Amino acid sequence: MATNDRVISTGRQAVLETNKVIRNTYSLLAMTLAFSAVMAGVAMVSNAPPMPWFLVLAGYFGLLFLTNALRNSVWGLASVFALTGFMGYTLGPMLTFYLTAFSNGSQLVAMAFGGTAAIFLGLSGYALSTRKDFSFMGGFLFAGILVAFLAGLGALVFSMPALSLAVSSMFILLMAGLILWQTSELVHGGETNYIMATVTLYVALFNLFTSLLHLLGIFGGDD
Repeated sequence: MATNDRVISTGRQAVLETNKVIRNTYSLLAMTLAFSAVMAGVAMVSNAPPMPWFLVLAGYFGLLFLTNALRNSVWGLASVFALTGFMGYTLGPMLTFYLTAFSNGSQLVAMAFGGTAAIFLGLSGYALSTRKDFSFMGGFLFAGILVAFLAGLGALVFSMPALSLAVSSMFILLMAGLILWQTSELVHGGETNYIMATVTLYVALFNLFTSLLHLLGIFGGDD
């Protein structure tokens, strides 16, 4: 009887810990998204020019590695805000471009934002409510993201619009899969660090939004 009580107590404790990680993840994600939006607004108001792509990558990977190194300390919170604030700032010039280059630029941005929100809420809600295990997607997503990233670099360096279009389409599918995978990891206890879970979901949302905006600009933009 005592053994059964200990098992039940342990199970309840695990559920409580999992729920705590999920709450902390979504709370931190909401705050980082808000901070990222503020930094994008700062870049737009100051009319900041686009950063060279190699500086963007250096800043992103540098802050990502720093956040990973500090993930178990209070400094990890400062690092994740530095990372998301930096990414938000780099987004500002892109938004300025779409708002000024296209007569329906505000509609394109709104559609990309709405599409990103709908995909995230739908996939997260599905993974949370069904509690299905999507851990099997991890290896495929890692390989797919690596291929898409290298293809994106190639499209950028060699100015290949068709490849850039294909990469954006790939990233939409991969980021949708990443949202499912990370949410599943939270639900099943595969991810216990809410800082890293927040970073993964933020990166998925960032890439999903920019990829949708790129596709909408190509197929629905009015000069």
